[in-house]
Amino acid sequence: MNSAWRVHGRLLPHAEPCTFFVADGRVTLEPVSRAETLVSGGWIVPGLVDAHCHLGLRTGGSAVTTPEEARSLAAADRDTGVLAIRDTGSPISFSELDGLPDMPRVIRSGRHLAPPGGYLPGVAVECSSAELPAAVAAQAARGHRWIKLVGDWIDDASGDLLVRWDAASVKTAVQHAHALGVKIAAHAFSEAGAAMMVEAGVDSIEHGPGLSAELLEEMARSGTALVPTMNAIATFRSIAAVAETRHPRYAAHLRHLSAGFGSLVRAAHEIGVAVYVGTDAGCDVRHGLIAQEMLALHRTAGLSAAQVLGAASWRAREWLGLDVLDEGSQADFVVYGTDPREDLAVIKHPWRIVLNGAAI
Repeated sequence: MNSAWRVHGRLLPHAEPCTFFVADGRVTLEPVSRAETLVSGGWIVPGLVDAHCHLGLRTGGSAVTTPEEARSLAAADRDTGVLAIRDTGSPISFSELDGLPDMPRVIRSGRHLAPPGGYLPGVAVECSSAELPAAVAAQAARGHRWIKLVGDWIDDASGDLLVRWDAASVKTAVQHAHALGVKIAAHAFSEAGAAMMVEAGVDSIEHGPGLSAELLEEMARSGTALVPTMNAIATFRSIAAVAETRHPRYAAHLRHLSAGFGSLVRAAHEIGVAVYVGTDAGCDVRHGLIAQEMLALHRTAGLSAAQVLGAASWRAREWLGLDVLDEGSQADFVVYGTDPREDLAVIKHPWRIVLNGAAI
């Protein structure tokens, strides 16, 4: 592999013509004499981020058991331009992927923390309200920068989404996590689940179809982000159809939550909530669908192409503490043949993907 490249094109978000060099996997603005031209023209975007992904789950929610399978899932995401992943809960961390030059960077949340019976069987660490702060501390001790809490889930007895933790324990657990320097991502489908998590002060709401206008205002004030997983919420209609006979209340609730979700996300953006792109790959969505998620955010929620690109690239990278292309940063970027701000569909067809300074 050549370790030195010359790259010339228009760098987003400002789209100004630029020339930089890649030497030993890093960006430099200083000319490198041995560099060969890798890119001449095109539209350069810092590597995409899937901010809600599960490398330890197969589509449907069953657990991945081998590093080889986890690596194949990460490669499916990488080949679409996703060069960083926030893994929002997996039964196994698969740290074997760390440091591999052809693998996306992974920011882990450890295992989901959920109430007893409150998530997919065998996936989460299950704990009562009283046990939750200690469970948060245990996940933090494993070195994760994020922790994933499950705010609500289907309850067979009531036949609807149910919040099983008490709000005071959740708030204490979130405060404990913050004292340990760890952030909290919270799964929330229902109105009650969203309210509990926003009021507890979590750092991001995942999904969020039950958010109200008042909760969005509080998120904007407090800096709580939203990762709406547009295509995952779109599956609510098919899930409702399957659940209709056994759990009609649940089915009706899912239909209600999914109706108008695009407008809710648009309202969140307009009020100042930071919105980021996440696919929910590994649950009801397969890996490698970042383009479809971005297009759904554009077409269904009405965010502009430039806003969606920022939510999947430079803004997401800054949010997660990742490099954006500047002097000394890791050389992770995607090149498109035409301006994706003019036609976002071009993101389906990356011209060049460069990870750790190597062309994929």
